[in-house]
Amino acid sequence: MRFNKETFVAGFALFSMFFGAGNLMLPPLLGFKAGDTWFLVTVGFAVSAVVIPLLGIFAHAKLQGTMLDFAKKVSPTFSLIYCLLVYSVSIALPSPRTASVTHEMAIQPFFDISSWVTSGIYFALVLVFVLNRSKVLSLLGKFLSPIIFIVILSVVCIGIFATETTVAELNFQTPVIHGLLEGYQTFDAIGAVVVGGVIIISLKIKGENDMMRNRNLMIKSGIVAGIGLLIIYMGMVYNGALFYSEFEPDVTRTELLSGLSLKTLGNIGKVLLSILVALACFTTAVGIVTGTADFMKGIFGNSQKAYVITAITGSILGILMGQFDVNYIINVAVPALMLIYPVTIVLILLNILTEKLTTPLVFKTVVTVTIVFSIPDFFASIGFKEQVQPVLDILPFGNYSLAWLVPALVSLVIMNIFSLMSTK
Repeated sequence: MRFNKETFVAGFALFSMFFGAGNLMLPPLLGFKAGDTWFLVTVGFAVSAVVIPLLGIFAHAKLQGTMLDFAKKVSPTFSLIYCLLVYSVSIALPSPRTASVTHEMAIQPFFDISSWVTSGIYFALVLVFVLNRSKVLSLLGKFLSPIIFIVILSVVCIGIFATETTVAELNFQTPVIHGLLEGYQTFDAIGAVVVGGVIIISLKIKGENDMMRNRNLMIKSGIVAGIGLLIIYMGMVYNGALFYSEFEPDVTRTELLSGLSLKTLGNIGKVLLSILVALACFTTAVGIVTGTADFMKGIFGNSQKAYVITAITGSILGILMGQFDVNYIINVAVPALMLIYPVTIVLILLNILTEKLTTPLVFKTVVTVTIVFSIPDFFASIGFKEQVQPVLDILPFGNYSLAWLVPALVSLVIMNIFSLMSTK
């Protein structure tokens, strides 16, 4: 498998679309709480924030279509509803969150200006990039992403090799599952089905219509992005664990990230972190708004007007929602994630399996089972945990917000056994 310049440009572009606000803020605090179990939480985090998103890109490479193709085997109506829900959540939560994080960490410490000004300028620039989407891959892959990667890697390496602190021994329970669920908050599985479509359409706009060539490029660039994400996540989780004694136990995500940059890169670290936060968040917002605009353009018969209106609407929504506190946006996202993430994971896995194992009947059954068994987790996340606790106690992994996992796997196996028997 050869990796040329084009592969690395596309890989860095993909990395930058994935690497946003949550990807920066979540790993350090995860390691801080995990202590000596930092590696196990990294494993869990990598499953939901690296492996599954990477499989999502592979699924897009296989399908070579839009996000509607992800769920079309269930039914066209379900596919449309699922896509509308995912894109609505994406532009209402993770996209505005990038502006909120940028203001809190990159602007507020240096300038006494309103968050309205920050998000206004921020999403005006996002809109410029989205309306010039044919240049997105080139700009992200050649310029912005390498800067992001180098700055983060500097923080990680200096923290690991230039500190005399040691990892604390903490009694951290269920580290793998905790890391897995924390990885939900990156939105990267959802991001994979959104930005994967952006990559495909960008390639087609550039005149790259060779499906096999595009498939190979997406797979290779996905591997590049996945390796980059894994290196950064592991390093940031480990840094969080390494500096446990340097911070108060109730330190916030933003305080810890700022503190780590200060302790590793000194005063200049604050400036570099600000640049890093702004770039990482910006590239993610561009990917989300572009993906949403692409989807609406396709729904309305390849209408450029629909693309522009969606881009403007997404930017305005980003300005409005970007006024909320980062932690508030993260907490609000939990119920949506409990319902959407399991279905997204299942759709990704079904789409990368062979056609023999994923007939329309299998798709319908497994997705339906996943939705049904995600409902208790959803109700628990919105304050009704006591009411659904008896159900969660019965289901495997029910007390770990993974009530859907075993039923989905069992239904996949049973339906394939049924299909095999019916053909004999």
